[in-house]
Amino acid sequence: MMSVKKCLPVLVVGAVILTAGRASAQTSQSSWNAEVSVGWDLNVSGAFLAAGLGTLNNTATVINSQSFGDVYGTGVLWQFSGGYMIDEINEFRGQLSYQRAGSDITKLGTANNTDLLATFDDYKAWTIEAGYRHFFAPRSARMRPFGGGTIGVAIISEIDGAFAAPTAGITRLATDFYDGTAAFSFGANGGALYGLNDRYDLFGQIGFRYNSGLSQIDSLVGTGLENINDKSSRWTLPITFGIRVNF
Repeated sequence: MMSVKKCLPVLVVGAVILTAGRASAQTSQSSWNAEVSVGWDLNVSGAFLAAGLGTLNNTATVINSQSFGDVYGTGVLWQFSGGYMIDEINEFRGQLSYQRAGSDITKLGTANNTDLLATFDDYKAWTIEAGYRHFFAPRSARMRPFGGGTIGVAIISEIDGAFAAPTAGITRLATDFYDGTAAFSFGANGGALYGLNDRYDLFGQIGFRYNSGLSQIDSLVGTGLENINDKSSRWTLPITFGIRVNF
């Protein structure tokens, strides 16, 4: 009995030290993290081609309005980012995104009353953004809803096109269509993190993003179709899912 009483203070001190150590480990999380995600950037508004009347190869031509979704499929969107938690619920982020979408043969309108078809280069864009995120729960919560915004620049590759209307005598009219572009980009988004453990989280995110217009090329000057590529600013709906690593 005396032995137990002598050991009791030691056991109490040990328990206190162990408890404090665990609490310290739980609250001394690093402020740095990294995320990788994949998803889709769905077109909401914006015309890859605006409607127009003019000539191609001296042939009367009608162009119908075509959205980005009409010309390109829903390409895959990859995002890589890093963040720094300035406190329990606020975070600054830097993000790099890459998107690529292929073009199918598209019916643009008519040339001499026959179908006018076209193909275009793949849409390829790198976007560099800075952002802010606000969490609606502290880091200790397993489920952490959030909202935030981004601002940056999208580097979009040059897009060339090829037109054809064989019955009207246009077999393959290749032309530059959009020059390489540095487009202004900003967006707002929301989502939620789900903690797997102290280091890894899964997350989903949805938002709206605006990109300013692509750089026009004047290859259509004098055809009456000069303005069909001047309404290319657009809104999109990015939806992504990924994993977050806390350091």
